[in-house]
Amino acid sequence: MNNTNSHDERIAKMVFASVYPLYLTKVEKKGRTKAELDEVITWLTGFNQKQLAEFMEKKVTFETFFGQATLNPNAGLITGTICGYRVEEISNPLTQQVRYLDKLVDELAKGKKMEKILRK
Repeated sequence: MNNTNSHDERIAKMVFASVYPLYLTKVEKKGRTKAELDEVITWLTGFNQKQLAEFMEKKVTFETFFGQATLNPNAGLITGTICGYRVEEISNPLTQQVRYLDKLVDELAKGKKMEKILRK
């Protein structure tokens, strides 16, 4: 992966509220729902619906978003490739967390069963 500081900084500065609609469009095109997307996000981050709405309203960056998250203890079980890179090999913790979320959204869009996505 392009592990340059500028790449990691760019991801850190991305606004969660600007990426969320892209996630939603991706999963809805494949027949999944907003509720399922939100379930995946809350599983990973520990946030509830109200908190997610507040983060979107405040237009927080991924750095702030994941800085306040309590990552699910099973997040380390998320493996595989996203954008051609193995998520388990990403060295920057914030970049890895964002890619965990990307991977979960991809799995949801690909029709995986929710219990598999949530590593149950």
